[in-house]
Amino acid sequence: MDQPEISDPVFLEAVAAMDAGNVPVLEQLLAQHPYLACKQLDMPAEKYFRQPYLLYFIADNPVRTGTRPVNITDIAAVIIHTVQQHAPDTLQKQLNYTLSLVATSSTCRACGVQLTLMDLLLDAGAIASGALDALAHSNVTAAKHLLERGEALTLPVAACLGLTGSVERLAAVADERVREVALAAAAFYGQTDVISLLLKTGVDVNAFPHAKCHFHEHATALHQAVCSGSLDAVKMLIHAGARPDLRDQLYQGTPLGWAEYLQSEEQYDAAAKQQFARIAGYLRTIAK
Repeated sequence: MDQPEISDPVFLEAVAAMDAGNVPVLEQLLAQHPYLACKQLDMPAEKYFRQPYLLYFIADNPVRTGTRPVNITDIAAVIIHTVQQHAPDTLQKQLNYTLSLVATSSTCRACGVQLTLMDLLLDAGAIASGALDALAHSNVTAAKHLLERGEALTLPVAACLGLTGSVERLAAVADERVREVALAAAAFYGQTDVISLLLKTGVDVNAFPHAKCHFHEHATALHQAVCSGSLDAVKMLIHAGARPDLRDQLYQGTPLGWAEYLQSEEQYDAAAKQQFARIAGYLRTIAK
């Protein structure tokens, strides 16, 4: 998403001030145009970023600039104060959703401002939630922070983090759908001990998770394990009956196809690509 899509010139100026870390200009704009605290833009965007408030832009999620100013928490505090004054009925909604955007933001993580922004939002009244979303975006530290700030631990989150004791306890009372999500989550993180525990509960190793799981719900646990780069996780699932011929429901790719694709992705370093190559070699072997 590019800033030119913002048709309101005052709103655009406020976003530019935010991106520049210019607190005085932002304060002046908000004082002169308090409607900025409650306006929602009607603009083409990612489906999770439709009709955004100004506060949402602090997360750079979806990525617009790839960076955040060092004083982004000061910027956020100015906006929150204006919302409290001029649009208090929207405050809870704005805080909660901004927290989810920050917790899943690669930019905030890379710039080292994720936890400070999260604390600002939580201290202002945001409800601690979204650890599974954070984990689906590889924001492990953010997920742990949400748990520390009061979010209840769930089976899928425990599965991602390799908390075997909690997995045993929560799996005993979880329904089939939740266990399927947990298996997908554990496979995504290559948590072999957790995978072993969940398989003992009788969870369908070839299931496409029925519930929204955030970990490629169009794919099986074996696809997820391929993404983790863990050959041990892949082998464990195969030995448990995972079918390597099943295609994901979005791209129609097999686990082998995923491994071959990931080998060519520029975002991965040489060591990761080597792991994907080993997985691909193993899957080719068992296909013979």
